[in-house]
Amino acid sequence: MNSIGRRRQRTALAGLLLATAVLYLWGLSASGWANSFYSAAVQAGSQSWKAFFFGSFDAANAITVDKTPAALWPMALSVRVFGLSSWSILAPQALMGVAAVATLYATVRRNFPAWSALLAGSVLALTPVAVLMFRFNNPDALLVLLLTMAAYCLVRAGERAATRWLVLAGVCLGFAFLAKMLQAFLVLPGFALVYLLTAPTTIGRRVWQLVAAGVAMLVSAGWWPVAVALVPASERPYIGGSQGNSVLELALGYNGIGRLDGADYGGLGNLNQQAGWLRLFDTEAGGQIAWLLPAALILLAAGLWFTRGAARAAFALWGSWLVVTGLVFSLMQGIFHAYYTVALAPAIAALVGMGTAELWARRRAPLAAWALAAVVVVSGVWSWTLLSRSQDWNGWLGSVVLAGGLVAAAALVAASGMRVVGVAAAVAVAVCLAGPAAYAVDTAASGHTGAIPTAGPSTGGGFDGPDGPRRARPQAAPAPDGRVQDGSQDGSQDGSQDGSQGGSQDGSQDGFQGGFEGGGRQGGFVRGGPGGGGGGGLLSTSTPSAEVVALLKAGAGPYTWVAATVGSNSASGYQLATELPVMAVGGFNGTDPAPTLARFKQYVAEGRIHYFVGTGMATGRGAGSAAGSDDAARIAAWVQETYQARTVDGVTLYDLGAG
Repeated sequence: MNSIGRRRQRTALAGLLLATAVLYLWGLSASGWANSFYSAAVQAGSQSWKAFFFGSFDAANAITVDKTPAALWPMALSVRVFGLSSWSILAPQALMGVAAVATLYATVRRNFPAWSALLAGSVLALTPVAVLMFRFNNPDALLVLLLTMAAYCLVRAGERAATRWLVLAGVCLGFAFLAKMLQAFLVLPGFALVYLLTAPTTIGRRVWQLVAAGVAMLVSAGWWPVAVALVPASERPYIGGSQGNSVLELALGYNGIGRLDGADYGGLGNLNQQAGWLRLFDTEAGGQIAWLLPAALILLAAGLWFTRGAARAAFALWGSWLVVTGLVFSLMQGIFHAYYTVALAPAIAALVGMGTAELWARRRAPLAAWALAAVVVVSGVWSWTLLSRSQDWNGWLGSVVLAGGLVAAAALVAASGMRVVGVAAAVAVAVCLAGPAAYAVDTAASGHTGAIPTAGPSTGGGFDGPDGPRRARPQAAPAPDGRVQDGSQDGSQDGSQDGSQGGSQDGSQDGFQGGFEGGGRQGGFVRGGPGGGGGGGLLSTSTPSAEVVALLKAGAGPYTWVAATVGSNSASGYQLATELPVMAVGGFNGTDPAPTLARFKQYVAEGRIHYFVGTGMATGRGAGSAAGSDDAARIAAWVQETYQARTVDGVTLYDLGAG
């Protein structure tokens, strides 16, 4: 290729990455604290290196988040440099998205034309759930970037049987474990099998190379759990999400087997009854990830049929990623949220780019031409179906996509002139990307908060409530400098963002009788707290008023924790508003035995906790829970029985330093 051609490719790639950066960074602060659970942990990590290392929820290191901490580290470093704000927390996530697009481009480009790599990168950038997650602060952004980097390393290793590239792939997978635990290993069987069957060297060398890569992966994944295990429990925070203060239990139980079989490992049991072969196409997940999923499957089959050598190995690599991860997501019986499917986005994008290139190169063959037309027709019809699920949102777009797809497909099969075929191809690409692009823009134009965000407009699926979807409701309005203002008391109109019929109707945060009582998909979870007050349900975040914040900060100096409250989401609002440690009793679900009642009484006797906030959220384990501690309930009951309640702006407070 001459220098002009290379310059054009670099310019096109730069344009793609710039557009992606604009899409992911523009208006980023509209989401406020996004997932305040992780934002609070980031704030803690920016104040304490101990909290940074362990992934503690609070800077006083009472308890960690319920994940390994790698995803928190880039955000905490950003906050250390730029100060605590919505933008400083979310910008690293957006940059990871840009890096993932660049890595996918480089991976596809190793064996396919530049234009196909650009197409793959565009598909990834415009996938609605990718736009959502790369503008949010869940661990999925780092997970997707590391998995994509592992795929790149594996492709490089397969070219010349290069040990160092295979070892680097293992390192990426291991570090991905530190981002989101066992989900990182869903791609591992396919990756290992592809290399074992296709690497250009002897079978013996392939085996020992895979062993070396496996060792690298174990070291990369295991150094942090080993380090935590070597620290005495009395000198580190409690491991949130576990019942035995164990990282291994967290990985294999609550974040492992429990997600597959629905068993309750200190969580809330099986809250998702929609497991099945078509889950990825339903109203909850379809608009998030499935726009080009049928096309990717067709192109995977075509690629495996038409190609040989390194190209076929590439199809096998991305195809194994898509099939294995997709089947696990479809059939898992435990907790599943549609945003998990962002892990499928790189595989779908790569298969679309590579498969389109292969069929286009063979378009004069009837089988390839008809396959290409089938991809366009299926994508157009499926996009029309997905768009029709949002009947009050740009209803005209579905008809345009359907008509354009049918016309473009007919032209690809029937036309003979190169100019006509080229125009048909351009229309086909536009048709296939129109639906996800519209959802992507809608997602980027809206703020997203809470534990279970969704991309695009309402479709009536997922955790939509009685008045619409759980989306784009900022916890507090962002100030001009990007920080979230205190004093917002707009509250939750549905009680907890999850379809509940209960909850605080005026934002005063009192009288909450259980965020999951009565109507949400996660029904059957009923909790009530001492004296009402606090922050709402399990997935709700408190938004304390300026008066409450001032009260908590006044005289906070002698105390280790300015306050304690049941549940991490409730605690997060108070911690972010005061920027002082708030103890999340019971961790995320309120079911961790941290602290025990005896330990909590000891903390109070030592004068280490100032206030207890009546959250109205947790006084016991959820209905149907087979596991989990009730220490949080016992603590809440003891506080209510022992201390005098005080109500400030609708929030019930107990002054533990007054007794």
